[in-house]
Amino acid sequence: MPPSAAKEKASGSAVVVEVTDVERTGQQAYEGGCTTSDEAVLAALGYRQEFKREFNLLEVFGISFSNIGLFPSIASVLVFAIPYGGPVALVWGWAVCSFFLMFVALAIAELGSAAPTAGGLYYWTWTYATPRWRKVLAWIFTSTSNSVGFVAGLASIDWGCAVQIMAGVSIGTNESFTPTTGQIFAVYAALLVCHSVIGSLATSVIARLQGVCVALNVLLCVAIIIALPVATPKERMNSASYAFGGFLNFCGWPNGFAFILSFLAPLWTIGGFDAPVHISEEAANASTAVPWAIASTVGIAGVLGLIVNIVIAFCMGTDLETIMDNPIGQPMATILFNSFGRKGALIIWAVVVFVQFFMGSSTLTAASRQIFAFARDRGLPCSRWIYTVNKHTQTPVNAVWACAFVALLLGLLSFAGASANSAIFSLGIAGQFTAFSIPIASRFLGGKEWTPGPFTLGRFGLPVAAVAVAWMVFATVIVAFPAAPGPPTAASMNYMAIVFLAAVALCLAHYHFPVYGGKYWFNGPQVTLEGHVGRDSMSEKHTEGVIDGASDA
Repeated sequence: MPPSAAKEKASGSAVVVEVTDVERTGQQAYEGGCTTSDEAVLAALGYRQEFKREFNLLEVFGISFSNIGLFPSIASVLVFAIPYGGPVALVWGWAVCSFFLMFVALAIAELGSAAPTAGGLYYWTWTYATPRWRKVLAWIFTSTSNSVGFVAGLASIDWGCAVQIMAGVSIGTNESFTPTTGQIFAVYAALLVCHSVIGSLATSVIARLQGVCVALNVLLCVAIIIALPVATPKERMNSASYAFGGFLNFCGWPNGFAFILSFLAPLWTIGGFDAPVHISEEAANASTAVPWAIASTVGIAGVLGLIVNIVIAFCMGTDLETIMDNPIGQPMATILFNSFGRKGALIIWAVVVFVQFFMGSSTLTAASRQIFAFARDRGLPCSRWIYTVNKHTQTPVNAVWACAFVALLLGLLSFAGASANSAIFSLGIAGQFTAFSIPIASRFLGGKEWTPGPFTLGRFGLPVAAVAVAWMVFATVIVAFPAAPGPPTAASMNYMAIVFLAAVALCLAHYHFPVYGGKYWFNGPQVTLEGHVGRDSMSEKHTEGVIDGASDA
């Protein structure tokens, strides 16, 4: 649709975009290149522009790359890699996962180019799934899973940051300080409050921070790659045969399966790369910037992360049990301490903590936009309150604080023990991959016409999607396994499946609740444009009525 088909008219102090050509296809929006505005593309999807578009291409990439936070993330999950294969898990586990995650990124990028909206995954599910299944799939298995994945991701990032802060305190006190779970939780809660304040700032401020985050992430990785081998004493340097072929198993599972379980580390590290989708309504040239940010983030993180892991494998020594059991309480901090000494390790660790802090900020930003988008379509309890744009900052402040509050509750799992902590990391992966798999599969199985955006895989779309979905199903299963074999106990069981299934069960109950349940009124993405007569997919008219505001009943 050319820009002339979208009319702007004043309504009090608000501006409403009226779309008259409701049958325009996605491809038509992209014909003419720069002459078609982002607002027109969004209007064609049924939504009015509510945020300022302050993110440029680098900053869209930045929110995705800083969400990964490469070296701090590797440091946070090293505890899940070393016991399940040692150097082999670090190097080859990372290589395997990076390869398959690229398929996932490409499939998501293609969808993000076709329909760049903050709702992203559940919007695509509604668009491409069959009419019989799209309600329940969009409501529960996409939006809920995506929300759970993001909130769990925020919780695991901030918990990892809290542990890193305490590890720095331990190094600074000659390892005489050992934090309690309560103390770590208090730091965790403080981090959530700080991130909520940052996430409530104006879009322009958040966008400008992304360039700083990218620079810090890249410089930190380069510094580790160069400085760690130089600083490591010769007696702690490992041979190439050990760095690439040394295998250690501390978990009790058979070696082959232990190696597979080590995938939790890279799967969590290279996660949340759909963040550009959820800030697409704040990005300039979103239909191009979003897919390229997703694909480039995973590609760069995969290659740069592999180099970092190889360096760690060469420089960590062979006494990995001591690294795991050190009073510092953080394996990566211990490795840096062994190589740089106390002062050097503290300086580097301060940068690691700083970068991890901004990881949490980026994750909360993306999570709040996804929550806001689903509330906009009346899919959440208290949707009317969550779907609010602050008039001063023009950001979804209520959605930001709602996400942080749920993450705070999720952090209470830490009091159940170390296994529960790992469940928070696993939960982020399971929620994310469930939400990714459904729209990717629906695109090919739902029978709807596919109209690509500027970024398209062409005939390779189907094989890429097939590999991506198969990999995500496999990964979701493996992260549900307990850390060690044997009968499950309260201390050893993996709580991920329980928490994830409980969230799905609650949503199912809400969906099927008599009279007020979602099945009686939820009609998918709702039109927020005056004059827009309906929506079904990007190439069809919507023939179902929309019951406005029923979720607040």
